[in-house]
Amino acid sequence: MNRDDFPIFNINKDLIYFDNGATTLKPQKVIDSMTEYYSSYTANAHRGDYDNSVEVDQKYEGVREKIKSFINADKSAEIVFTSGATNSLNMVVFGFMKNYLKDGDEVLITKSEHASNILPWMELANSVGIKVKFIKLDDDYSVTKENLLSAITPKTKVVSLAHITNVIGDIRDLEMIGKICKDKNLLFVVDAAQSIGHIRVDVKKYNIDFLAFSAHKMLGPTGTGVLYGKYELLDKLIPLSYGGGMNSFFESTGEVEYKELPWRLEAGTQNIAGVIGMGKALEYIENIGIENIHRYEVELKEYALKRFKDIPGLTIYNKTTPSGIIVFNVEKIFSQDLALYLNHYKICVRSGNHCAKILKEEIKATNTCRASFYFYNTKEEIDKMANVLENRGNIFDIIL
Repeated sequence: MNRDDFPIFNINKDLIYFDNGATTLKPQKVIDSMTEYYSSYTANAHRGDYDNSVEVDQKYEGVREKIKSFINADKSAEIVFTSGATNSLNMVVFGFMKNYLKDGDEVLITKSEHASNILPWMELANSVGIKVKFIKLDDDYSVTKENLLSAITPKTKVVSLAHITNVIGDIRDLEMIGKICKDKNLLFVVDAAQSIGHIRVDVKKYNIDFLAFSAHKMLGPTGTGVLYGKYELLDKLIPLSYGGGMNSFFESTGEVEYKELPWRLEAGTQNIAGVIGMGKALEYIENIGIENIHRYEVELKEYALKRFKDIPGLTIYNKTTPSGIIVFNVEKIFSQDLALYLNHYKICVRSGNHCAKILKEEIKATNTCRASFYFYNTKEEIDKMANVLENRGNIFDIIL
């Protein structure tokens, strides 16, 4: 689907790219939009009164409007450009939660979260004294209503979860979780890095208080992302960066006035080309239809499960999750060795702990291989991977 739009396939004709959970490939339209900014109308945003600068402002703020519509936010002022989901989550934790939470307050996460949704909370536990608690996962590593409710106590103040986890690939029921958070007056933080380019995210429908995602996992460039927050909450978030572009004035007397949202949280020159590229990526996804993308990914996963099920010694850890992620190991072969072997045949997968270092306590495996599909992948590519795994007798001759 749409493979001709991705120049990397023209340059690397034998490439089989199954590492979309780490980053997605970039269509020519995204690349062209960034090149056009650098070659045709370069200027800073919100700084100039000349034509190029006005054009930059229009395109930059236009992307904010697109994202507002894409996630169904109330106001464009609720959309803050960041360097990515990690930066966004750190802003939430250290710009808002550090002043909101008190010693003994509880934050609920799971052991299948990405490091970006674990480490900031752990740091806050060390500095403020909050308690980080883990919601018990079901047998298929999902978050159930019963397990969530049983984890909530009178001290619980925040639930912070990935929409789709980056290893298991389970899809959390945000509507159910958001309703529970609203009923119990809990703040709901969502890491949408793995979901934003795959399934629909509706911040109002799901009662999301803060949402974080990265452009590079949805066909856009690296170093660009978004923090969404409900206006009344975002307005209380203390900036972590101070400088040009976020202040209205300052005097030698120490008098300072900062700008309104969202610019107060965007100090310095932002990744303008990246924001413009993210806007083009968003248009590209909308043109295909995000529902079509998800449907095809599930089809690819189901096909892969059928092709892989009879391969001797292969263990799959997430057969039932309805996303385009398969996590697996092959007996007696270290995951990185297996990834190197697959690379010999131009098949790209991720190996290791995938930035989810405590998930091992749930799946009882320290390292795994992950194949993550996207709409430009094909069943023929899956067939080749299956054949390579089936005929692995010479693996150590290849990698040693």
